Amino acid sequence: MELDTKYDHYDYPTTAPVAKPGHPGHLTDAQQAQVHQLRMMLESEGYTKRLDTLTLLRFLRARKFDVNLSKKMFVDCEKWRKTILYAGQPLKIDGRTIDLDEEISEWDQDGSFKRKVSKWYPQYYHKTDKDGRPVYIEQLGKIDLGAMKNEGIEYEHMLTNLAVEYEKMADPRLPACSRKAGHLLETSCTIMDFNGVGFSNARQVFGYIQEASGMSQNYYPERLGRMYLINTNWLFTGVWRMVRPLLDPVTVEKIHVLGGNYQKDLLAQIPAENLPKEFGGSCQCEGGCPLSNAGPWCDAEFAKPAWWEKKGGDAIENTPTEIGTGEGAAATTGTTAPEGAEATVPAPAIA
Repeated sequence: MELDTKYDHYDYPTTAPVAKPGHPGHLTDAQQAQVHQLRMMLESEGYTKRLDTLTLLRFLRARKFDVNLSKKMFVDCEKWRKTILYAGQPLKIDGRTIDLDEEISEWDQDGSFKRKVSKWYPQYYHKTDKDGRPVYIEQLGKIDLGAMKNEGIEYEHMLTNLAVEYEKMADPRLPACSRKAGHLLETSCTIMDFNGVGFSNARQVFGYIQEASGMSQNYYPERLGRMYLINTNWLFTGVWRMVRPLLDPVTVEKIHVLGGNYQKDLLAQIPAENLPKEFGGSCQCEGGCPLSNAGPWCDAEFAKPAWWEKKGGDAIENTPTEIGTGEGAAATTGTTAPEGAEATVPAPAIA
């Protein structure tokens, strides 16, 4: 895999552990050329952020290496990052429109939001599975949007928090896990606990899942490693039977619906000492696992500052190329591109 010195500033392993075509370190000549083509097309429109090889490969894999479709997905994602949408409208908190790149370093600095939300909707990263991936846990049956609203937590806060957590999984969590594992890790192991989900709260639970799934699918491609759906009941099973045929077979293969007899499956993938006791493991973090944030990303041996934590001379700023004139240039400079401006350099055709 060829790296680009302008954009590829990795300080962790960059080769995937399994030699699957299209995955880092296992590219064909044609796939390598498609990375260059996609980057050139995006540069020609003025984009300068997130043009590193690993990111572009995730978008290419998500669109079966169709460069034009990958470009559209990337551009749509960049637009969304500048103005997160909710119900088709710009998401606002306290009257301000959310720009994700600016929000990451400012969001919940004192941890007060997480402590409040954990009472009504525990959702947290906790240590790693046997493959070294971060484990993410959500307890959906405890969702109480009404109670959260009484504490000043609106739906907009929940979606912003979700986006920020996706960003923090990408950096610093996955890089720290990759350093510890000695190879590249790009995905998570997720546990979705449906204990307590019934007729009374099914609507708000599935409504939130729909929003979260849309965010993951559209803007964070190739991040799902394994997903375990536990304590599912007949209500969910009926929904799953309808939804499953609509999903990509590759995605379906990663999802395991386990019902109430899940402990053996979870322990086959997650070490007992890393799995919270309430799910069949032996971990009992001081202060509770949901608030511990335990994992390699908190270990000084493997943790390094994330890109959004770097300031001044430590931050890497990529500048637009001379040919950058499209929407990406407008996003970078905060100005509007000239009307009718188009890319001036054609992308090479890939046979």
